[in-house]
Amino acid sequence: MISAIVMAAGKGTRMHSDLAKTMHRVLGKPMVDHIYETLKKLSVDNIVYVVGYGADTIKQHMGDKVTFALQQPQLGSGHAVMQADVLKGYKGKTLIINGDCPLITTETYSKMLKQAEEYPLVLLTVKLADPAHYGRIVRDEEGNVLRITEFKDCTPEEAKINEINAGIYCVDNELLWQYLPEIKNDNAQKEYYVTDLVGLFNAHGHKVTAVVSDDPSEMSGINNRRELVAATAWLRDKVNNYWLDQGVEIVDTNSVYISTDAKIGKDTVIYPNVRIEGNTVIGESNTITEGSYIENSVIGNGNTIISSRIVNCEIGDDVTIGPWVDLTDGH
Repeated sequence: MISAIVMAAGKGTRMHSDLAKTMHRVLGKPMVDHIYETLKKLSVDNIVYVVGYGADTIKQHMGDKVTFALQQPQLGSGHAVMQADVLKGYKGKTLIINGDCPLITTETYSKMLKQAEEYPLVLLTVKLADPAHYGRIVRDEEGNVLRITEFKDCTPEEAKINEINAGIYCVDNELLWQYLPEIKNDNAQKEYYVTDLVGLFNAHGHKVTAVVSDDPSEMSGINNRRELVAATAWLRDKVNNYWLDQGVEIVDTNSVYISTDAKIGKDTVIYPNVRIEGNTVIGESNTITEGSYIENSVIGNGNTIISSRIVNCEIGDDVTIGPWVDLTDGH
């Protein structure tokens, strides 16, 4: 059985917004949705969203698709995990995920789950050319993770390490709930940190390992508007490159935004400044010119859409629409 704990309780003060941080949109979709859809592709059995600030908004948005746990007050990442005690007693593996990291792929999580067949605790890490003031991953000669050392506590040799913690974990669920009560808050912030699990698992004789991400950008946490824009650009490029490889012509990939849920047929040509939202399905050999907006619509084959807006519509084949036509709900 696979479970997941998604830590989505933070306000995100650096967003300067009344909206909960994880409800901000990346490529037109809230972060909470991106993570949920990735977990469903992994066939995760139990998904718990730990919420706090803006809890009602997240609950209303997600509905009954997931289970919710309330973290109030918010006393650190370890404290957030403790709130998901509905998972106590389950066998299997549990993914612990930061709700502001929506770009991590199913492939990366699958690598962690594969390693978890052998190791009871698996970290996700990334190697940076300049690890700056991030905590370092300290391994033994066999490659097992011994500890995460905060930069201020690093020896000169540890400071040279370029592998850092991404804050994502895969853990044996029974051992997780056995050792969580041992996490202490004897630090300046009086908070409980999930990183302490590394030391606890080692202390109890369990080996800990880490999966190194192939793409540092995939690990990016979103804490402010600049990082939100960067995440959207990264995902936009990933989606656009996928469709280029499927035979779709995108004239200017920097100005075309395509939903992760959209489907597009080969030989369709998309000109600059086009946005394709929602569960839109576009057939083959269409031409979509500058400034067009298409949302939750089905477009057949061989159409020409000239600078028009199409929402909740179904278009047949070999039709010319536009310029400057606004079609909504089939009208």
